[in-house]
Amino acid sequence: MKRFTQDTLDVDAIVQELLNGEGAVLISGLFTPEQIADARAIIMEHSEQAADKVTHFQGAAEAEGTISLQRRVWNLLAKGEVFSEMAAHPVLMQILRKFLGSEFIMGSIAANRLLPGGPGQEPHVDYPYWDFHSPETHPIGLNGTFPMNAQVSIILDPFTEESGATAYVPGSQKELRYPQESDKFFERCKRMLGEPGDTVLFYGVTWHCAMPNRSNHDRNAVLINYLPKFVKPLEDMPAALPQAFLDQASADMRQLLGFNYPYPEVLDAAQAGNAEGRV
Repeated sequence: MKRFTQDTLDVDAIVQELLNGEGAVLISGLFTPEQIADARAIIMEHSEQAADKVTHFQGAAEAEGTISLQRRVWNLLAKGEVFSEMAAHPVLMQILRKFLGSEFIMGSIAANRLLPGGPGQEPHVDYPYWDFHSPETHPIGLNGTFPMNAQVSIILDPFTEESGATAYVPGSQKELRYPQESDKFFERCKRMLGEPGDTVLFYGVTWHCAMPNRSNHDRNAVLINYLPKFVKPLEDMPAALPQAFLDQASADMRQLLGFNYPYPEVLDAAQAGNAEGRV
């Protein structure tokens, strides 16, 4: 996985790596130790009793009775200013405007806490492709040559092989389909290794999954899903946020929340006149 810093940032190279390379890059130095510690403390507090939250790709763990060892914390924007700082970081905004279009939005911002002994996930692809195990429910000809997803993982604890660092198959984003057992994912995968403060940016069509945590410490990360402006978000964030947050949102945050794109709209009640076109 190619590594970048703010000083070595190359937006075009990153976009090409996401589309045509391994499908993932690591960027270090975007967040301060204080931001990482703040985010981790909030997630740990909210996840102490969060074992009953909805999660995904944990069917085997649910059957085995170990699903509580992976804990999600949703609606992070309402839980601390640090998460707004992370979601709208200028470097990420710069890259994603190139990758997803200048008016891209945020589909979700959540945390994943994997406790010691926590199980791994089913290899998968991410929203809006994550149910591609039922390809007949998607349009014919849909493929990965144009992105409708970008994923960011902000690492809060050491991501090592022992702690369950995310596994991925480099180059698998080039063919949009759900991984099968015959693909031998675990024989082909690499790991998204990193230290607290590192940020992994990847195209969510890349086959990936969390691996079992065999260490003696938690493995926390902030997970952010970004989408083109016209894709329905995963989380209904405006509905879950206080009105005061919405009233004070920055221009970038308003874009991320989808306020710049008016649809769906009750067009029968919309302001009269020409609303779309070149002129």
